[in-house]
Amino acid sequence: MTDNQPAGNIAQSALRNGLEADERPDAVVALTVAYRGTPFSGFARQEGQCTVQGELERALQTIYHREVLVTGAGRTDAGVHALGNVVSFGLGHDELVNRSLDKLQSSINALVPDALVVKRIEEKPADFSARFSAQAREYRYRIYLSETPPVFLEPYVWWLRSSGPLDITAMKAATHYFEGEHDFRSFCVAKSADLGPTVRSVSKVLIFGAQHLGEQSLVIQVIGNAFLHSMVRVMAGTLVEVGMRKQDPAWIEEVLEARDRQCAGQTAPAQGLTLWRVIY
Repeated sequence: MTDNQPAGNIAQSALRNGLEADERPDAVVALTVAYRGTPFSGFARQEGQCTVQGELERALQTIYHREVLVTGAGRTDAGVHALGNVVSFGLGHDELVNRSLDKLQSSINALVPDALVVKRIEEKPADFSARFSAQAREYRYRIYLSETPPVFLEPYVWWLRSSGPLDITAMKAATHYFEGEHDFRSFCVAKSADLGPTVRSVSKVLIFGAQHLGEQSLVIQVIGNAFLHSMVRVMAGTLVEVGMRKQDPAWIEEVLEARDRQCAGQTAPAQGLTLWRVIY
């Protein structure tokens, strides 16, 4: 998950899209990608691991016979899904005109694993970056509440077994403490908290019910400018503590002020989280 910063000049954009500073891309291409997170070790490339970024770059190298590095709007963790993540990369003029975008989309989809799909492809201005041009990102976390396991939704939800009904009213009251600009140090992986600023702006947190394939789930929708490592998953785990009546809604404010990961709730399982869309 990424910090959000404004896009810079063309030279900076070149670096962000896998080119050298003196290589100005003739065009930047943006892909909207969806994937099931289960078979991937996260988004970011890792040596010897199957990752979303790694598979896209491998496909593009096969197509263009050179190294093509992609920049992602959301660096999802291992096991986290995406419906609308966005990646960008630079192309030269000949590369752009010799292969239509429709054909490029088809070629990439033929080369990547079945769990990864390019849903849309667009040409963007030369200073566009999937990561740095993004204004906001939306995540959705799904919780399945039942004594019996889900049949269809099992790979995409956190199944809370024998936990009793959650106090949804209390959870909704707790969401308001997340909204606005706060230091979310308590809501990220402890070892990553010292790698950079931990202040983020969350514009909306909603909780609502949804039905998918006949199975009911509780959805936590979170929209913010950017997110820390595992931030939404810790938020979800903390809201469940409130829903189980182990804590009052105002406890969220205390956790934020503590700036200590140990003060928050558990990190909810990765499989319940989906990067829903990126807003530009």
